[in-house]
Amino acid sequence: MLIDRVVAAYFETNCWIIATGVGQEAIIVDPGIGKPNLVNNIVEKIKEHNLKPVAVLITHGHLDHFFSVLPLTKEIPMRTYITGSDRFLLTDPMGALDRGGVSHQLISAFGSNFKEPDDVIELEDFSHFEIAGLNIGPIFAPGHTKGSVVFTVNDEQLISGDVLFAGGIGRTDLPTGSATDMRKTLRERILTLPDGLNVLPGHGGQTTIATERVRNPYLQSDFLDQIGR
Repeated sequence: MLIDRVVAAYFETNCWIIATGVGQEAIIVDPGIGKPNLVNNIVEKIKEHNLKPVAVLITHGHLDHFFSVLPLTKEIPMRTYITGSDRFLLTDPMGALDRGGVSHQLISAFGSNFKEPDDVIELEDFSHFEIAGLNIGPIFAPGHTKGSVVFTVNDEQLISGDVLFAGGIGRTDLPTGSATDMRKTLRERILTLPDGLNVLPGHGGQTTIATERVRNPYLQSDFLDQIGR
């Protein structure tokens, strides 16, 4: 399996590019905010591996994970996959952001006229599908946002978005986020995954479920057993 990434300038969001190999069809995950243009960086990486992108997967509706999806799908027509709960954020990103925060400043700088890509598919929980020769398994994982989702890829990789990082998890204090939902997601959706899965997070370096099960403080009982916090 070919796995590469472009790290967006703003928030250092990982835009993962995954294919079965060089010269094959590919999926692109979470095209964020580049400087000046992330699409150019993605296209360069695609050309480097001689890939044909056929789908964009969005792990959640925060601006730093989908900002470039519209220009990218204009440049390379392909489907965009997102959960129904977060789909509205494609056109209203402030619905899940702190209006006084950095993201608000970015919207002020880049403009607020957000539109959906032409071809959007709403994901279904645990409904596997085949694309680019890969078996994609969406697992709904609310907490960071209501519509957050992680994806297994060929039962080898886990695209974890902002649900799980090496040594951490995503914040839950923004609109549509929930600490209670996050704890349930970690207990029932993440800790139940096999140790052998390699984790491709939304920010930072790769890790594994086995490593995080032991070392991540947010996967330990003293955090998970807290109620309403």
